[in-house]
Amino acid sequence: MSANLVVSVPTAQLADDLGPLPEGVEVIQWAMDGPPPRSRIDIVVPPYMSLADAVPLLDQVETRLVQSQSIGYDGIGDILPPTYTFANASSVHETSTAELAVALALAAQRQIPAFVHAQAEGRWAPERAASLADRRVLLLGYGGIGKAIEARLAGFEVELTRVASRHREEDGVTIHGVDELPDLLPYAEIVMASLPGGDATRHLVDDGFLAALPDGALVVNVGRGPLIDTDALVDHAGRGRIRAALDVTDPEPLPPAHPLWSTEGVLVVPHVGGASSAMRPRIARLVRRQIERMSRGEAPLNVVLGG
Repeated sequence: MSANLVVSVPTAQLADDLGPLPEGVEVIQWAMDGPPPRSRIDIVVPPYMSLADAVPLLDQVETRLVQSQSIGYDGIGDILPPTYTFANASSVHETSTAELAVALALAAQRQIPAFVHAQAEGRWAPERAASLADRRVLLLGYGGIGKAIEARLAGFEVELTRVASRHREEDGVTIHGVDELPDLLPYAEIVMASLPGGDATRHLVDDGFLAALPDGALVVNVGRGPLIDTDALVDHAGRGRIRAALDVTDPEPLPPAHPLWSTEGVLVVPHVGGASSAMRPRIARLVRRQIERMSRGEAPLNVVLGG
């Protein structure tokens, strides 16, 4: 008897991690590096971090849900077949990305890169550094990742300002709108950005934004690279005005000769916010929930396109 629900996953590991599934569910492996193994696959899970390359293959298969392993989906609407439903991986990466955001802030504040270089050279080079404690931190983005960063900052004794697309009160907390940034930026010692990509946020952190920050301010970006005008950041950081700690860049990957690699006060890591051991159980949990819901005839979670 044919399966009631066919699910493709890109790796055998993810298939194993799904564990026991409802009767009538068939899980097959499709890495999306070639034609689909079936003409109908009810739920397609593309490979992680290669979504844009995988999506064009979907026009070869009939599917009910494309379940991404990433939170971001900017640009996917332009290449996704128009009748398809696309869900992002909200609930999967917030924990790891928030951890990295705090780690980047701590590394930059406490000058960890300088100590790593000194260790490699066998130099004992003590230096008094800035703390994370007592800093005025502006959270630029108050979605899942922004709230996860807030939770992890709770023990660091920071003064927190929250900014999202619009002003609102939420659970007794004030969230400022982006239109209030000109009044907020002169007081922000650390900006931690976790906004999604897209036209609405492109180059939100531009020359004017950076110029409004106090000297020595730190910009941490774990959202999307195009949030920041890279040329403006290179200018301000190159003059020692602003520091940066970046998990994402524009362009990405960052070319070997790009000035951000060698600018003093800039720390770059290669888009690894979600790439930790925390991802594996969480993506399996999300895919399993989608399978269970669709097996019961319920709508899938996290639908951001189509549906």
